[in-house]
Amino acid sequence: MDNRFATAFVIACVLSLISTIYMAASIGTDFWYEYRSPVQENSSDLNKSIWDEFVSDEADEKTYNDALFRYNGTVGLWRRCITISKNMHWYSPPERTESFDVVTKCVSFTLTEQFMEKFVDPGNHNSGIDLLRTCLCTLGSVSCYVAGIELLHQKLELPDNVSGEFGWSFCLACVSAPLQFMASALFIWAAHTNRKEYTLMKAYRVA
Repeated sequence: MDNRFATAFVIACVLSLISTIYMAASIGTDFWYEYRSPVQENSSDLNKSIWDEFVSDEADEKTYNDALFRYNGTVGLWRRCITISKNMHWYSPPERTESFDVVTKCVSFTLTEQFMEKFVDPGNHNSGIDLLRTCLCTLGSVSCYVAGIELLHQKLELPDNVSGEFGWSFCLACVSAPLQFMASALFIWAAHTNRKEYTLMKAYRVA
């Protein structure tokens, strides 16, 4: 066996394994996109209403995105999460302290939400269907994720003092893709090299 073939095969296997681990980690975590917002008071009826709507099965796109903007939300492919006070005082404010415990609460996207229609004006069902964003979300392609986020933010502008950035889950997916391409190229090259060596050896034996 040609040493080049063996070396390429081993490297391709390693790259493929690393790529698979990275992709599995990115798909299974909730940090594809992250929002950063100021700490919110957790003692108002408004906050309780936002939380109740966030976990509701009937929450529309604008409803749960408002909560993501307000409560340092993170979004994955399958779940959305917000960070709230561990002890939620809805009707009487707790004593003000310099810091308080927080906890992350997540809600899985329902099958209906995965394929729900996106509207030109998010939250306004009378504004017509935004076909571009609907198709992107329906396809669920990783390569379309960036476009989907950018189109959403064109419709729903981030509030003041709120920023957003792609998270480490998305970065893992971005690293995984080229690794998989390199592994595939090495596998193809190794297979071609091995076949060529076999053809030459067979011709030599015949001769």
